[in-house]
Amino acid sequence: MFSKTKDSSSTSEPHTSSTSSEAKRGATQSGVPSIISADLRITGNLKSDGDIQVDGHIEGDIDSATLTVGEGAHVKGHISCESVRICGTIDGAVKAKSVVMAKTARVIGDIIHDSLAIEAGAFIEGNIKRLEGVGRTSTVSSGSSSTTPSSSSSTAGGTAAATAAKPLAS
Repeated sequence: MFSKTKDSSSTSEPHTSSTSSEAKRGATQSGVPSIISADLRITGNLKSDGDIQVDGHIEGDIDSATLTVGEGAHVKGHISCESVRICGTIDGAVKAKSVVMAKTARVIGDIIHDSLAIEAGAFIEGNIKRLEGVGRTSTVSSGSSSTTPSSSSSTAGGTAAATAAKPLAS
């Protein structure tokens, strides 16, 4: 009888452990994010398969599934994520499928995205490029030597400037 109880508990124990470890993995990926609090400074790269919320200072690259940069946060490094919400300051390139910039956001660096939302008041100093749209935009402006991220507006501006320049040169 003692051996049956031991066998049944040992049989159910690994099953319970695997279930709880699977639940922990699922919670890490879609549940509570890893939080870098406001009083924490990190020098080094961060890599996570789950979510990261930064409220402190990071000096290094960040690679995660989703990233939230809080209002008081400062990141000095490159960011590569599926989804990024920026409310604080980033000094470095941002590459993500979805980028959302709040009105308090400040980015000094290039943004490479598939989807971009910018609230009024957000600050950007750098180039903005679309992940999928780069090929389509360059096909449209193949006859023009303008840059691809803003080819439609720079082509129109370039044409107007060229037209205005001809009468002045004559």
